Amino acid sequence: MNYGSAKRSKLNRIPSRGFYDTETVNKIIDKALYCHVSFVQDDQPFVIPAIHARAGNNLIIHGAKSSRMIKQIAAGNKLCVAITILDGLVLARSAFHHSMNYRSVVLFGKGKEIKIKQEKIAAFKAITDHLLPGRWEDARQPNEEELNASAVVSISIDEASAKIRSGPPKDDEEDYKLPVWAGVIPVSRVFDLPVNDPELGKDIRVPGYILDHLK
Repeated sequence: MNYGSAKRSKLNRIPSRGFYDTETVNKIIDKALYCHVSFVQDDQPFVIPAIHARAGNNLIIHGAKSSRMIKQIAAGNKLCVAITILDGLVLARSAFHHSMNYRSVVLFGKGKEIKIKQEKIAAFKAITDHLLPGRWEDARQPNEEELNASAVVSISIDEASAKIRSGPPKDDEEDYKLPVWAGVIPVSRVFDLPVNDPELGKDIRVPGYILDHLK
């Protein structure tokens, strides 16, 4: 199964780096902690970062009802979402061939607001646990006032493509003899030790599920 490779989502430059299967696309969406949502309002383009979660073939996002981005998504407008995970700096012998190793997704779809209470709560849970698995059951869950003050929206993944670069730099043949260091500086996502809120009770310890996430 794949998300399709229509003209707007098909890779034209270095097509060998393109992937359209749902498994590859979904893995990148699920690994990334945030996305960038792009839309056009009154002929002005906007790109806004957001925390997300995936539910099947839908991207879930929440925010204040007054948010420009949330309003655009809830209105069912056409959207484009970009997601990138940086894996390394690729340093070539020539400035021209410097690059990065990465996993990225660009998806297209339309949005809608999730209004049914139980579906809204399930969406909140998905976003919270995407940020940190196990957090939803530990934290206080949204009350009625908080549910009413916020909106949860869903973006259908109608089309999507993944683009992945890995490996060493690709220099011109004549440049391989240059006395210049070349290679990859790996980049990885590392979480540091938790820092307690100054208002935290003295007897409250860091939960095990957080410590497990640091391993």
